[in-house]
Amino acid sequence: MTTDATQTKLPPVWFMHTFWRVHRWLHRLSGGRFLWTPASKRGWGALHLTTVGRRSGTERGVILGYLQDGPDLVVLAMNGWEEGHPAWWLNLVDHPDAVVRLAHQEPRPVRARAAAGAERDRLWARFAAVEKDADIDALAARRTTPTEVVVLEPVPGGPEVSPRPR
Repeated sequence: MTTDATQTKLPPVWFMHTFWRVHRWLHRLSGGRFLWTPASKRGWGALHLTTVGRRSGTERGVILGYLQDGPDLVVLAMNGWEEGHPAWWLNLVDHPDAVVRLAHQEPRPVRARAAAGAERDRLWARFAAVEKDADIDALAARRTTPTEVVVLEPVPGGPEVSPRPR
């Protein structure tokens, strides 16, 4: 594993954008069944996050990789390892209440916040352990924008997030 950010290669931006468009299309076509589960071999899953647009006020959806941390779901605001914060994170900064949908589960309300201090370090280390093939420290070093570790907490009184048995 290298720590030299210049040696960490990413696919071209056009490829990443196309990949995520196809992924969203397959997600819609499959009725949300085209998602990994937390029990996947990779150790992470994918979720559909619906936010409220900070400018438009309309619903915006995005598919993100996540880790489960107790009742919380954790995602990285990495913007494909390119500069700037992703739009979904900027939406959550203005409107932290959102809705998450995991494969084969009902949508559930969450509240987003950025992890800080020891919690952020612990969660970052968990992502690094899961992403053995990608040196996320080197990828993050490519950016001048800090990569936020975002915790999606279940809204009190809402259902807890737990993997659904297969």
